[in-house]
Amino acid sequence: MENRLIIQKVKEQGIIPLFFHSDLQVSINVIDALYKAGIRIVEYTNRGEAALVNFTALVKEKKTRWPELLLAIGTIKTSKEADSFISAGADFIIAPVVTPEVAYTVHEAGKLWIPGCMTPTEIATAHGLGARFVKLFPGNILGPGFVSAIKELFPDMLFMPTGGVELTEKNLTEWFSTGVIAVGLGSKLITKEVLESQQYDQLTALTQKGLELVRSIKR
Repeated sequence: MENRLIIQKVKEQGIIPLFFHSDLQVSINVIDALYKAGIRIVEYTNRGEAALVNFTALVKEKKTRWPELLLAIGTIKTSKEADSFISAGADFIIAPVVTPEVAYTVHEAGKLWIPGCMTPTEIATAHGLGARFVKLFPGNILGPGFVSAIKELFPDMLFMPTGGVELTEKNLTEWFSTGVIAVGLGSKLITKEVLESQQYDQLTALTQKGLELVRSIKR
């Protein structure tokens, strides 16, 4: 899928769930629950030894189980990691930091690269490396006021806060009122309790609530 269409779908969904679990079946169950709620974009996080093996299996499952799903890989810090996950079938790449080598590798593959930034200098560096969409990380440290303060400096840049974003009407309204196109939600959505107790119906319900909140706020 073209990068501009991926960005449009991110904007439409408004919430990007992100998670990692070492157990493949748990990972499948989580995506099942998210997909049932209406999620069509998920970030699987590169955080453990099983990440690449699991991700490869999830891509295979996607073809029959979640045909409309875009599956991104997150926490990509090296060109080797980028190569491995692109080869495994990642639809796009999300990174916690701005790394030129990763940018070159992802762009060479024709994929969307969304680097993580925390300062205006990092945003400018990412822009210079071809990024037009960046993750603001950690979101809870930066806060919505950061976006309001810097967005006029980067009129061509799109923003997505990740890390500490709360799944509440107040917090989501604060973020979207600054002009961000989406928010990344990890443990605030896919909670430890959900994973440990296998509360997948609860995850579906909470995700539906989040999607409805975002739609309401955008209106």
